[in-house]
Amino acid sequence: MGEAVNILAIETATAACAVAVRTSLGDERALVVDDERHHTEALAPGIRDLLLASNLSAREIDRVVVDRGPGLFTGLRVGVATAIGFALAAEAELVGVTSLEVLAQGARTAGVRGTLVAAVDGRRGELFVQTFVLDSQVQPADGPAVATPSEVVAVWTKRGEAVTFTGDGAARYETPFRAVAAGSFFRQRVPSALEALRLGARREPETSVVPLYLREADAVANFATRDVLK
Repeated sequence: MGEAVNILAIETATAACAVAVRTSLGDERALVVDDERHHTEALAPGIRDLLLASNLSAREIDRVVVDRGPGLFTGLRVGVATAIGFALAAEAELVGVTSLEVLAQGARTAGVRGTLVAAVDGRRGELFVQTFVLDSQVQPADGPAVATPSEVVAVWTKRGEAVTFTGDGAARYETPFRAVAAGSFFRQRVPSALEALRLGARREPETSVVPLYLREADAVANFATRDVLK
């Protein structure tokens, strides 16, 4: 596919539901549809409104980019399913990005350099985390993982290296994270739909995209807990 394409990005991995569009002329728009986890109700109307504002029809979209997680189970399921359905209907390319790399890309765009830990709030006292090195580009230093705040603090206290924390997970657990002497914070509560769009615009299309859950859904865990307590 050539460079002159219309791209839609869908961001539902965290509490915020957002969409972004880039037209073939290079114009970019983003819309935060909802920030209270109403992804199911808000996403489709948000896409419709943004396409109208961009003077595009659904059929004119050439590529769909979706954040596949890690993040909130329902949000990921809704976002990925919507992206797949939209791409099929529009005969558009499909690309998946992760919430953690989108956070890292957003930090780099804002001028952050060096070692960065992207942290998405996984609820249940856990975080979805990944370490990146930001210089001329964003380089992953490890893979996405589940960790508790105390585990993250222990690792970076032991390393003693300068590190920047970002994401809603870092914001929620800022107080314990401040125990890391060489740590600092980049305020970025949720992954940016525009950064997801820009990241996905550079990637090869995929035949399929699946959510990156990292762990079972809360409902499954709750049922398992009940079974153990019986």
